[in-house]
Amino acid sequence: MRYLLIGILWLTATVAWAQTYPDYTEPYVNDFASLLSVEEEEVIREKLKELRTETDIEFTVVIIDRMSDYGHDGAIEPFATGLFNYWGVGDAARNDGVMFLVSRLDRVMRIEVGAGYGDSKDAAMAAIIDDKIVPLFRDDEYEKGINRGVDAIIHEVGGSWPGEFNASFFEKLLNRLSFGLGVIGDWIAVFYAFVAGLGYRLFRRWKRNKPRICPIDGTKMQRVGELEDDTYLKDGQKLEERLKSVDYDVWLCDQCDHRTIESYKSWFSGFGACRTCNFRTLEGESTILEHATTSSTGLKRVDYHCKHCDDRYHTHVTIPKKLKSSSSSSSGSFGGGSSSGGGASGSW
Repeated sequence: MRYLLIGILWLTATVAWAQTYPDYTEPYVNDFASLLSVEEEEVIREKLKELRTETDIEFTVVIIDRMSDYGHDGAIEPFATGLFNYWGVGDAARNDGVMFLVSRLDRVMRIEVGAGYGDSKDAAMAAIIDDKIVPLFRDDEYEKGINRGVDAIIHEVGGSWPGEFNASFFEKLLNRLSFGLGVIGDWIAVFYAFVAGLGYRLFRRWKRNKPRICPIDGTKMQRVGELEDDTYLKDGQKLEERLKSVDYDVWLCDQCDHRTIESYKSWFSGFGACRTCNFRTLEGESTILEHATTSSTGLKRVDYHCKHCDDRYHTHVTIPKKLKSSSSSSSGSFGGGSSSGGGASGSW
């Protein structure tokens, strides 16, 4: 009898400390630690809604007290990846979702990105954490740090600052002014807004088309035409261009035959980076194994196939419970995306 009681107590303790994840209440802001004010939470929510409306990218902010509340004892990386996949953040085909997770009492944070980004966003997310968020968190300015981080992440994955996706030049100018006045002073903000608003498109075009100088002999290089650049590309790169997941420019030196190959990724092509060959030639096909209901989660299998190296594998992703409200799935739940662990972490 004594051994039976010991066994029951051990089993109870094991279940009590098993890894769990919180269920989300909405796809934008889930503040389980009550860190944000109602007003600040709404400001952030509107930015994330705009990103989803304009780019179809799902970005969620999650704040918890501590990971041990959910049975996790260890680094934030596996917890963030598990939570991301449990919720299914991002489009199931593109895997382009983003999660900004703050564990307040553990004093750690993580920006987790979908598998479609590969490791291409890791350095940028690390810089956002180190430069935009951590300095403010160290001064206990959590709301400001989260807001600044959200702005920078949106710009990185969406290509525009909040409020500027369809804005005119003058609207962008006012938006940059309102941001700059509180950060770097009136005159610097005016100058920055003018340069950013007027020169953004011209700068991007100039950056891609500006002359390249050969690093070997200093000769001006020539860009090879689109019909001829396949001669200098690998098979995987040629396939990326045909799939429109990456566009390549080839610059050639006429004197020494040195060549430079530059890549320009398309984040909305539907193809992700392959884990084996690293070319953006990986596509995924989802199969529902268990449908989600309002009372239980579902399960789907995502079969991946690389069109270049023929690598094949699959993962299982939890489908979140259906919401009881009548809101549409595009605004009330996630799209079933997954992460392979990309992103960056930080502490303060």
